[in-house]
Amino acid sequence: MRVWLATGYTDMRKGFPSLALQVQEILQRDPLSGHLFCFRGRRGDLLKVIWHDGQGACLFTKRRCVRPVSRRRIHTRTSATKDVSLRSTRPN
Repeated sequence: MRVWLATGYTDMRKGFPSLALQVQEILQRDPLSGHLFCFRGRRGDLLKVIWHDGQGACLFTKRRCVRPVSRRRIHTRTSATKDVSLRSTRPN
């Protein structure tokens, strides 16, 4: 089994048939060969992999969790604020 990585960006709205067509036309490979074909979205947070296992087509999707970067200033904590944040808010 080989892993093929498509260079560039792929429209992530595409399903197995459209991605398999890309494999045939651009990579000039057989999408039903049992190899893995990987496609990346424009933002880089989504990966789609197509694979044919001999019985049927498989489409795997993996989304990377990207946390937004805050534009706020980073505040340093003093020892007094650390103590407050570690206290329990439940009554004893």
